[in-house]
Amino acid sequence: MNIQAKKLEIMRLILETENPSILESIKNIFSKKSQIDFWEALPQGEKDGILQGIKEINNGEIVDYEEFIKKHR
Repeated sequence: MNIQAKKLEIMRLILETENPSILESIKNIFSKKSQIDFWEALPQGEKDGILQGIKEINNGEIVDYEEFIKKHR
């Protein structure tokens, strides 16, 4: 089946469907909404670690880079 025939078959299926969720899914494929946000792709453990780090920064629990490097040279 060539590309034009595939397109016509897909168009036929779209025109015949009455299922709104199928239509929404197809629409999302062609929109930016379908792009996966990197955050959603992260495992929960990594998300938790990042959120903990942000919390620590917001609480002022930080170490100066130069001070850290001096201790580990």
